[in-house]
Amino acid sequence: MKLYNTMKRQKEEFVPIEDGKVKMYVCGPTVYDYIHIGNARPYVVFDTLRRYLEFRGYDVNYVQNFTDIDDKIIRKANEEGVTFDVIADRYIKEALKDAEGLNVKKPTVAPRVTEEIDGIISMISYLIEKGYAYEKNGSVYFDTENDEDYGKLSKRDLDQLESGVRIDVDEEKKSPMDFILWKPKKEGEPYWDSPWSKGRPGWHIECSVMAKKYLGDTLDIHAGGEDLIFPHHENEIAQSEAANGKDFVRYWLHNGFIKVDNKKMSKSEGNFFTLREISEQFPYDVVRFYLLSSHYRSPINFSRELMLSAESSLGRIKTCLSNLKFAFENARTKELTEEENTLLKECEEFKKSFIESMDDDLNTADAIASIFDFVRFANTNINENSSAEFSQKIYEKIKELCDILGIETEVKSEEVDTEKIEQLIAERSEAKKAKDFARADAIRNELLDMGIVIEDTRQGVRWYKES
Repeated sequence: MKLYNTMKRQKEEFVPIEDGKVKMYVCGPTVYDYIHIGNARPYVVFDTLRRYLEFRGYDVNYVQNFTDIDDKIIRKANEEGVTFDVIADRYIKEALKDAEGLNVKKPTVAPRVTEEIDGIISMISYLIEKGYAYEKNGSVYFDTENDEDYGKLSKRDLDQLESGVRIDVDEEKKSPMDFILWKPKKEGEPYWDSPWSKGRPGWHIECSVMAKKYLGDTLDIHAGGEDLIFPHHENEIAQSEAANGKDFVRYWLHNGFIKVDNKKMSKSEGNFFTLREISEQFPYDVVRFYLLSSHYRSPINFSRELMLSAESSLGRIKTCLSNLKFAFENARTKELTEEENTLLKECEEFKKSFIESMDDDLNTADAIASIFDFVRFANTNINENSSAEFSQKIYEKIKELCDILGIETEVKSEEVDTEKIEQLIAERSEAKKAKDFARADAIRNELLDMGIVIEDTRQGVRWYKES
């Protein structure tokens, strides 16, 4: 399996530190509002990587944090007249709801910054002791000029970084590129006691501390959006390697940006959408499918037209699996025929192609193409004469590949009123027996209005939700 390592700017064979185990850290959201579609991409992409690694037999220790203290959280709390933790707790719960909707597996650990203050103070103290950080008037800064490797992830030296980044004048800093580790509180802000001042940690130090606590000095994989390469991940490297004296991460992975209608997503442009808003128009499983339909490192465009296309494509997979399930539950013969056994051997090519794509830097776009090849095969070769065993094996093989991607293939009960549908189908059957064809047609039309398509087959009536 090869992964594109941002540090090396190339694909590399993935070899974990310890055989059979993977230590993986993914930067989580700052919880001052509902997560947006841009936050959803790393959620889905790196959950899919985790799932694939587990499919390959690895035991994955997956850590994803919540930043629960931040200027935006404090500002929102002040606007609402509540404490910062009320805001953080509220939006952590909402983020977890969205993650569940996207079928994202729960992290092994989901630490919160405010629960790690002691460890943060300890690491900052050690950085000061080793000469990598300094205190001025209650603030503590990392000394970037004392780190000869600073800039190695973004591939820029200090002079380039200084000229390319807008720096506010701060007389306390030794260098414009030095970054904050601890900041004194302002009036009305929450704070914690420290050796330097009553205050709170800077943004970057939190991930270094949590990664070390839950995964050790060196991680196999650290991941996040490409906007985090500089300064966040660059600063994490500086802090962690200075404190631990070891390489911090072996493989750095970053997903590409999302544009909305071919424009950068921003509130000023009026094209900023939370995932919750999107889920009111499109189910979460469609959002996940859309996010996996492009390679994770490529920039992608979000639009209603593309979401409708993703919904239709996912519907094709669901319909195929629904047909297969109906076929094996209602088959007249049970055991494989010789011809079906030969066809099953051909199916291994679809799985092989899927795995080759996933092994090539998590190419989910090509992996999905392999699933559609499998769907076409099923649609061509499954009929009313197929054995139960053949239909079921094809069903299981397609579903296995969908499960690896976290693509939900069952129609959720909340999407349809199953009891009412079955009742109407039974009434239609009775109407046909009584030769009341007008009533039978009326029921079919009523079901169509509900988005339910019915088919009369030799094996009985089957129905499915129209995509």
